[in-house]
Amino acid sequence: MENHVITFILAAIVGFSIFMYVFLDGFDLGIGMMFPFIKNPQDRNVMLNTIVPIWDGNETWLVLGGATLYGAFPIVYSTLLPTLYLPLMVMLMSLVLRGVSFEFLFKADKSKPIWNTCFSLGSLMAAFCQGLVLGTFVQGYGDGDVHTLSAHYYHWFTPFSVCTGFAVISGYVLLGANWLIGKTTGDLRAKMYRVAKCIMWVVALFMVGLSLWTPFVDPDVQARWFSLPNVFYLAPLPIITGLTFIYLWHCLRKQQDAAPFKVSILLFLLPYIGFGISVWPYLIPRMVTVWDAAAPLKAQIFILVGLAILLPTLVGYTFYQYHVFKGKVTAAHGGGSY
Repeated sequence: MENHVITFILAAIVGFSIFMYVFLDGFDLGIGMMFPFIKNPQDRNVMLNTIVPIWDGNETWLVLGGATLYGAFPIVYSTLLPTLYLPLMVMLMSLVLRGVSFEFLFKADKSKPIWNTCFSLGSLMAAFCQGLVLGTFVQGYGDGDVHTLSAHYYHWFTPFSVCTGFAVISGYVLLGANWLIGKTTGDLRAKMYRVAKCIMWVVALFMVGLSLWTPFVDPDVQARWFSLPNVFYLAPLPIITGLTFIYLWHCLRKQQDAAPFKVSILLFLLPYIGFGISVWPYLIPRMVTVWDAAAPLKAQIFILVGLAILLPTLVGYTFYQYHVFKGKVTAAHGGGSY
């Protein structure tokens, strides 16, 4: 029993870390993807300066989640990750390309168009690859044995996972637009309102489409969501999601600068909860559960002690940096010069 409790806590920490990364790094990836469509250099400068103090810290959550997964559930790395090497490696290289170009954008002169392209392309590919991995988890690997995973090297590239990739792109753009609404003024703020009003319907369409598609790609998910009495217990989740979209539209129409970003975080949290319900308790869908993948108890305790120190520090630092750098950013604030 003690072993199961510790394993559950570690699994919850991995899930929490991944969600923190998704919504924190998601909005600055969204900003990168919108970059080519903003032609005014001053507006681009403001966009960059809204994320200059925080973008490195956002990616710390990816490191924490990955390191915890590696230490607490090592079997995942030896069986599942080889089937996802290509999208994960492309994602990591895209994040590196994006980080390098981010720094050069403030210093380059003649080569600025190249780094503009790298910044946008890195953001786009990182988001798309994250969607591919998410889609692969949702669709699962069937009911085969874990030792057959070597035959699934390209299982991540399916119509469902590709659609999920585009869904993540649209969701990140929505996060980025809503972040800029709360951080900018003038024409740029007005543009972001228009972007958010358009892209939120794209996100809604993807959510509805993927929700209807998912039961057909995994019978276990279908049974979990649509069998009785589960359908009554789980029905509030899509209902709340629909109401959240309506409230987001209300906030955008009333131009409530601070609210849209907070509401869009909820829009990411609700499907994330749905994803957890769909795959729990598997770390390798339909093959290996959280309990089967867990490291020995002593290793779990060692990791948990370290996380007891590190996690509160990281949470506190995250809240502190967003508190310090809150408020609107204008060209007059300086910071990096695009």
